Amino acid sequence: MSGHQHGGHGSGGHGHGGHGHGPSGQQRAAGTSDAGRAALEDETLGVEERWEGFYVGRGRIWSGRPNALLVEVAGPLAPGRALDLGCGEGGDSVWLASHGWTTTAVDVAPTALGRTREAAAAAGVEVATEQHDLERSLPAGPFDLVSAFFLQSPVEWDRAAVLRRAAGLLAPGGVLLLVDHGSAPPWSWHGDHDFPTPEQVHAGLALPEEQFEALRVDAPTREAVGPQGQVAQVSDLVVMVRRRA
Repeated sequence: MSGHQHGGHGSGGHGHGGHGHGPSGQQRAAGTSDAGRAALEDETLGVEERWEGFYVGRGRIWSGRPNALLVEVAGPLAPGRALDLGCGEGGDSVWLASHGWTTTAVDVAPTALGRTREAAAAAGVEVATEQHDLERSLPAGPFDLVSAFFLQSPVEWDRAAVLRRAAGLLAPGGVLLLVDHGSAPPWSWHGDHDFPTPEQVHAGLALPEEQFEALRVDAPTREAVGPQGQVAQVSDLVVMVRRRA
């Protein structure tokens, strides 16, 4: 899901503590398999088993390229310590490490973390990987950037609470960058999902205004490319907040 095309895993979410993927097209390397989707939807399995089932038994799913919004937002920032929540196969984590960030990549699926380590080694950079069910644990901070791309999931979890705790890991002046799907292309498994507005996502975080300043709350559009080369216009929801010094 760093992305990716779903988005993430955190505990419940593409996000389960582990990924960030979504059907974003720019990161997709292959279509989501029926077996992978079935694993996510199997309520008899635990969170780790569901997300591990999404990855195991098939090759790399995502393209390995970073999400364009990460490059746009993090590119101008001074590198520091970065946390990639729901790292998936590590496209965003490797990009951050390649641009001077001391990067920690988190996912709940061991296979995703293994692929992140492989991608980092291939790129000649260091990325620390940690396995977490985000509802139960998070890495130790502080961080200058916490990135959560497409941390959405068919697995139920208290995402807002996880993101509030993640924001609490920010150093003074640190940035939380949250990017969600704002719409779904015709080929997506999201189907007729009712997506919230960026304002609703920001409000749902319930971050104290005296501690956190909103830098960006919007829904840019982009072109998504499907597994058979289909093209559609989709929107992403962007919420970017900074911890006040």
